[in-house]
Amino acid sequence: MLHMSVQRACDYNFANLFMWGPLFHARIARMGGRLAVQVGHPTAPAYLWPTGGGDLKEALLALEADAAEWDRPLRLAAVTEQHREQLEALFPGQFRYQQTPDEFDYLYEANRLAELTGRKLHAKRNHVNRFLKENPGWTYEELTSGSLPECLAMDRQWYLRTLEREGQGEEREVNDEGLALRRAAENFSALGLEGGLLRVYGEVVAFTIGSVLSRDTFDVHYEKAYSELQGAYAMINRCFAGQVRQKHPEIVYLNRENDMGLEGLRRAKQSYYPDLMVVKYSAVKTNSGQGGKGRYD
Repeated sequence: MLHMSVQRACDYNFANLFMWGPLFHARIARMGGRLAVQVGHPTAPAYLWPTGGGDLKEALLALEADAAEWDRPLRLAAVTEQHREQLEALFPGQFRYQQTPDEFDYLYEANRLAELTGRKLHAKRNHVNRFLKENPGWTYEELTSGSLPECLAMDRQWYLRTLEREGQGEEREVNDEGLALRRAAENFSALGLEGGLLRVYGEVVAFTIGSVLSRDTFDVHYEKAYSELQGAYAMINRCFAGQVRQKHPEIVYLNRENDMGLEGLRRAKQSYYPDLMVVKYSAVKTNSGQGGKGRYD
């Protein structure tokens, strides 16, 4: 059902829903030819856009009825500009909209990331060249189920090093992202996941995992590298973009997902100069017929 709609927002990637579903209390149901996804605690539910085929208005009304069982208005999350236009056509003036910038997705042309062309990416080319110069024993390979355990071990070390460097709170056995990553690893083939990894003298120092999102967009779910290894992030990014381009020549964009409102992550994503941003809204149905303005707009 997800592939029946042309989506570029990472929220509508099945692998993402599966990996992160338990952490966001996701509930999934079939509504005829559409997929219903509720996220958040049931007493304060939000719903993703009902993707698939069939009567859209009927599906939205069914979601509204489900929310009403909790005495809540219909609240849609990850509403794109296209979704907003469809909502206004079906329910003119009945929704209030609030942009959610921390959830905007960053999209980049796959060819540009694979080749690092253009003046704007001059610094990234320098990072790659430094990595090549300082790590003559490096290799890149496609990630397989056999190399997944090494990547999980590397992720654990990356997390511990980050805690030590930034002094953040108490150590946990694994963080939320780590839980989602392990869920992905346990279902790597079934989810259609793909990945790549960098080795330096045989040791995994960076890895990335993603999957096809739609007919022209590939979603990059994870990218980890040891930050003390200068240029490792730029190198794994470039190599994986090349792998995606080779395996999926139809792919135009790499969706590197959102920055979660983290300033460092935002700077890193902006430093690649995105070609597109997927703007998203939270939309709440007011039933007033006058919901377009106000604090949600």
